[in-house]
Amino acid sequence: MDGALTLEEGSLEDFLTILATNFAASKPTIFEKIAEKLSPITQRILQYNPIGFAQKNVAPHYNISDEIYELMLDNDRHYSCAYFTSPDNSLEQAQQDKLRHIAAKLRIEPGMRVLDIGSGWGGMAMFLAREFGADVTGVTLSSEQAAKATARAKETGLEHKVRFLLKDYRELDGTFDRIVSVGMMEHVGVGHYRELFLKVKALLSPAGVALFHCIGRLDGPGNTNPWLRKYIFPGGYAPALSEVTKVVEKTDLLMTDIEILRLHYAYTLGEWLKRFRANRDKVIKLYDERFFRMFEFYLISCEMDFRYLSTMVFQMQLTKDVNVVPICRDYMGS
Repeated sequence: MDGALTLEEGSLEDFLTILATNFAASKPTIFEKIAEKLSPITQRILQYNPIGFAQKNVAPHYNISDEIYELMLDNDRHYSCAYFTSPDNSLEQAQQDKLRHIAAKLRIEPGMRVLDIGSGWGGMAMFLAREFGADVTGVTLSSEQAAKATARAKETGLEHKVRFLLKDYRELDGTFDRIVSVGMMEHVGVGHYRELFLKVKALLSPAGVALFHCIGRLDGPGNTNPWLRKYIFPGGYAPALSEVTKVVEKTDLLMTDIEILRLHYAYTLGEWLKRFRANRDKVIKLYDERFFRMFEFYLISCEMDFRYLSTMVFQMQLTKDVNVVPICRDYMGS
């Protein structure tokens, strides 16, 4: 970040590829084994996200200049893993395919009340309202995102079908036919999973369907990389499935489908990096060289995680009734 690293041959990607592939081939050190044993304790401390504190944790990343994300993301502003039916697809196509894939799993019908937890800039909510006639409420902890999403809904004439609230999901009441959450669970923290899924159970109608899309770990529980935790995602954590499923099992919610997406986020991050670098001068004008180097390192290192290490994305479908969704997965085809 301070510009003290000089690469005389190759690129930053080449250097981090060497590191990532060596990490992947190495065995855990004694210190890593000790850290793993202590992770159940340290997780609770580092991932403490009660109401009010959670909003402070997301602010450093999601309340930076809106223009940074405009320079980097697709034209519908999706800041989460896209769904590449082919690695050659454009980022715009892959993000729209992601929306269709999730909508298929939700089985949305016109007039359904949908809750979007962690609604971002509103792309998912507006897609479900526009394409399926759903009535959507989005909640976010980012004031920048809430304002932009509300403006976008008004610009596209969807303000009567979509609303965005600057609110913690734990403060909501009522019931919804469908609940969707994309890229929000990474900010919850393991100590709050029971709270999350019990609230989802309370908000979901008896015949409802919920879908969570979240970054996860293939190699079991751990802790967030210290640099990432300090500079990018304070309080954030990508869970292992074992940390999530054991909580869901005790809430009476039913896991009716789980899908693992492997290299999709590596392709997504690669596309974001290209766009971010292409707008280097604009980024530096908005902030400075140090910010550019920080964000560039974040994008590349995360791509390496998905490409060579044990990071993936999972989509978990939840219901209250085992009969609500079809018994075969054909309906999920996007």
